[in-house]
Parts: sequence; structure tokens; C-alpha cells
Amino acid sequence: MSHLSLALGRNIRASRKSVGLSQEAFALKAKIDRSYMGRIERGETNITVELLFQLAQVIGVTPEELLPGATDVDESTPER
Repeated sequence: MSHLSLALGRNIRASRKSVGLSQEAFALKAKIDRSYMGRIERGETNITVELLFQLAQVIGVTPEELLPGATDVDESTPER
């Protein structure tokens, strides 16, 4: 798992919870499978830019708000 994917997944989960959506309701609104949503939130998969925008729209935030900041990612072990 990539540090970036893990940090992005944590941000998505926190944003989803802050608006009171269950993972199932969020996945339904985003028109993706709930199990795929779980993999995203656990950082087990990479997502497309299009999906990032779609998820942000459902939550009501900007895509930038979901992206991890430099302090969220351990840059001492770069992913390749």
C-alpha cells in the first residue's frame, strides 16, 4: 500500500463521517460498489482523478480537501 493511498483513504473516510454518511450510503450516492469504497478508504487501491472529483462532489468538498498534504505522507520511503 502506498503512503499516498493510505492518507487519501483516511481523508475520504474522515470527510464522509463528518457529513454523517455511512460507507454504504456514500458508495450508493457515488455510484460505486461498497466493497470498492472500503478498499479506497483502507488505501488498498488507487483511484482516478475523475473518481476523486466524484467523491468530493458527493461529500460536498473540493477534491483538494481530500488530497493528503505533505505532512500526511512519509516521504522518507518514496513509492515507485
